[in-house]
Amino acid sequence: MSRVNLVVLWHMHQPQYRDPENGRYVLPWTRLHALKDYWGMVEVLKEFPDVHATFNVVPSLGIQLEEYASGEFNEPWFALAFKDSAELTREDKAEILLRAFQVNHERLMARWPRFVELYEWSRPAGGAQAVVTFTSRDWRDVQVLSQLAWMDEVWLERDEVVSKLSRKGKDFTESDKAALKAKQLEFLKLVLPAYREAALRGQIELSTTPFYHPILPLVCDSDIARVANPSTPLPRRAYRRPEDAREQLRRARDYHERTFGVRPVGLWPSEGSVSDQTLAIAAEEGFQWFGTDEGVLGRTLNVAFFRDANGIPANADRLYKPWRVQMGENGITGLFRDHHLSDLIGFVYSRMDARAAAVDLHGRLRYLAERTGSAQPITICLFLDGENAWEYYAGNGRQFLREFYGLIQSDPEFKALTASEAIAAATDVPTTGGIFPASWINANFDVWIGHPEDVAAWELLWDAREAYARAAIAHAEGRADAPTATGLATAMESLLAAEGSDWTWWYGPEHSTANDMEFDALFRKHLTAIYLAIGMEAPDELAKPIKRQAEHALQIAPADLLNIKVDGRDTSYFEWLSSGLYSPERRGGSMHGRVFYLHELRFGFEEQRFCLRVDPFPDAIAEVEDPEFRITIWAAEEITVVVRVTRGRIIEFAIEQGRACLLNPKDFAEVAFDNILEVAIRKDKLKLEGVAKLKVGVALWHGGLPVDVLPSEALLEIPLGEDNAAWQLEPTQT
Repeated sequence: MSRVNLVVLWHMHQPQYRDPENGRYVLPWTRLHALKDYWGMVEVLKEFPDVHATFNVVPSLGIQLEEYASGEFNEPWFALAFKDSAELTREDKAEILLRAFQVNHERLMARWPRFVELYEWSRPAGGAQAVVTFTSRDWRDVQVLSQLAWMDEVWLERDEVVSKLSRKGKDFTESDKAALKAKQLEFLKLVLPAYREAALRGQIELSTTPFYHPILPLVCDSDIARVANPSTPLPRRAYRRPEDAREQLRRARDYHERTFGVRPVGLWPSEGSVSDQTLAIAAEEGFQWFGTDEGVLGRTLNVAFFRDANGIPANADRLYKPWRVQMGENGITGLFRDHHLSDLIGFVYSRMDARAAAVDLHGRLRYLAERTGSAQPITICLFLDGENAWEYYAGNGRQFLREFYGLIQSDPEFKALTASEAIAAATDVPTTGGIFPASWINANFDVWIGHPEDVAAWELLWDAREAYARAAIAHAEGRADAPTATGLATAMESLLAAEGSDWTWWYGPEHSTANDMEFDALFRKHLTAIYLAIGMEAPDELAKPIKRQAEHALQIAPADLLNIKVDGRDTSYFEWLSSGLYSPERRGGSMHGRVFYLHELRFGFEEQRFCLRVDPFPDAIAEVEDPEFRITIWAAEEITVVVRVTRGRIIEFAIEQGRACLLNPKDFAEVAFDNILEVAIRKDKLKLEGVAKLKVGVALWHGGLPVDVLPSEALLEIPLGEDNAAWQLEPTQT
């Protein structure tokens, strides 16, 4: 039987969740996975000193772990989870119900019957009933259990404070909550030191990924997607920025050296995405090995790795070894994961008994070695996500890992090696003259560029990148209107973050999450921050969601002509009674990025004016210093009413038409703001010939950022004609 050199790589990744506008962490996943997964995954290896493994730490994750470890972070969900229950506002309670139960119900929530009970009680009326009926005891229990669910198994079993709270299970006090908060802050400091210590003792190798986890082949040349799939839709202008790809790699290398004390030699390209151009750049930057999927190797060699009934792949002798990719003078060694076995860990073994699953995996590996028939050790690579799978396992997968590591350590025919150790131990490393451009998913790039939403994101990224390039040239030429060096550096940081793969991962039909809209908003904020940093105004397009998620809204047509006093107040019950209404299902708030400032729109017609009322959420709009409303109205042409507010009062408003600002806006419209915004636009100033409907949209801007828009998907269409309580249709003049 051949000896097996087993390479296990755990990929640890989260995108940059910090909002570039205010520094808040939009989503809590970095903190929660740090508490549940990142520390424990490397810590468990101490029990198996002969098992070596590779951990890939994405720099965009690492910088967040550093900030969390410092204790100086701004994460609204963390603050709310530990807020005194007696001080919770109605908005706080609604946010707790939205966030607290985003956890695996079968494996994590079910540990505590009280957690399940509270979840069931929270469901009627979409949580509205619980907001009113939950007691302080209920809120404290929700808060504490939502945090206990994300604690590592070791701490649940052995830490004095955490295990006591876990056993208690309900009826928590404010002192309990404070103790758990202190423990979280203590544990967050342990994560990165655990990785450094394990690397220093030689048990793990640390590899890296381009800094913000971009799909490097697409950053180098988005048209390359057509090589892997000739039918992939492409943006109308190719994104070609190999210099950005190099910068992402250099920053990753420098961050890794600064954090872990040594330069990385290994690279897990984001999503296993490779091309000749990207590997050549990686080799030039000092990387010696990379990892990707068997599908990429198959398309490179033009062979298949189909499994027989026993799970043995065709061409196994070509799969289970490192390959040298030589591109002219540049060479780099590739390791190719066994897709089938990696997916068993990720998606199948969670449904089995831990011991049975480990025995099955070990048995499959032994059988592969027996059937391959090589006189030399074969190299089998298991590469997969190191965080998300475990919540589907009993006990967060720790027993499975212990059983599997134990079987490998006790089997003399196996060596569990780091990636570099396995390459050094390989006696047969064949060479190929290039690599097929593809990712680990279906050996193409369709997840990130194969849908109109993906293409729209690339188009917006292209525009922002070009704006940055022009600003950089202006700075180099010393022009008076050029941004500063600091502004350019800030813009580049946001640009590199916007190039990350996580945003387009959630666009299109392939993937969805309860946080789709937060990811969408965060991508557009990174783009907007580029414009702001170089002193430009961001385009209105960035106020509009890319993710076309239906916004459920009550929509009512006008019932009669109106008579409006434009004073910014709800003057009387009858003033807007006959108006039309657009009222979506949304809530105001300042939590985790899903911030809604605009509540609803009312609209209608007087004999000679079109009237629009914008109702913001009072508490949310009060948090916005100097907001700016932009009302877009399409008749035969587009006009925009820009209303700037300071300290709750309008300081100026302007009318933009055909990219020009009109000189006398008060001749065009009447505007007022107090607790609502009211706008009345003169009919004779609109071009209505041949127009059957008006199209209206409202955007709220703050600090140069588009922060909310109504409607979220497209302009609101308002039909004309007497049947619609509107002006008569005016025929086109001939």
